[in-house]
Amino acid sequence: MRYELYYWPTIQGRGEYVRLALEDAGADYIDVARGRGGDSKMMAMMKRGAKPPFAPPFLKAGKLVIGQTANILLYLGARHGLAPKAEAQRLWVHQLQLTIADFVVEVHDTHHPLGPTLYYEDQRPAAKTRTSVFWSDRVPKFLGYFERLIGASGGPYLNSRRLCYADLSLFQIVEGLRYAFPNNMKRFERKVPRVIELRDRIAARPNIKAYLASDRRIPFNEDGIFRHYKALDP
Repeated sequence: MRYELYYWPTIQGRGEYVRLALEDAGADYIDVARGRGGDSKMMAMMKRGAKPPFAPPFLKAGKLVIGQTANILLYLGARHGLAPKAEAQRLWVHQLQLTIADFVVEVHDTHHPLGPTLYYEDQRPAAKTRTSVFWSDRVPKFLGYFERLIGASGGPYLNSRRLCYADLSLFQIVEGLRYAFPNNMKRFERKVPRVIELRDRIAARPNIKAYLASDRRIPFNEDGIFRHYKALDP
């Protein structure tokens, strides 16, 4: 079955967590909005039927249309060997993904602490304050949690010795933080060596390595969730 992924065509954003799972699994998919007329097709899908998705990303799988990143990954994980078979373990991996989703919101709010309707330039003082707290409290809390989980699992992954989609998403978190906050991240990485080892292990996986080197991987940019502003990364 060929999947249809619907997400904004110029940013990684929340769609990238789905792309990484599809790529690692070697799944057949189309990144619809990146094709001719794709934006219009995506917007039309959001107005169709009695149960339309609220926002991208969403995935069309046969007759199913699945919205929300964690929900999409819950579906794909069970079908492509990226989640455990036992229900309790599947729910655990889903829980990890939801925790990552919480962290993504906090990353976004470093540069838009007063909300997405204002430009970054209109909220610089608040962004600087928010970013300071982000690095003093929130990053240690979240990445420290994942560091402990890898150690407790017996490693090298979050859920023991077998890769799950949450590992791919944690890889993306590290990559994004390296882009948005290179100086802060360089100082912090020594505190989470297991997380960094996991990142390196993911990057070396054949399908992921090929994806990262391809034009399918949209570069980080200042329109995405992970944005680099020098004032926020002294």
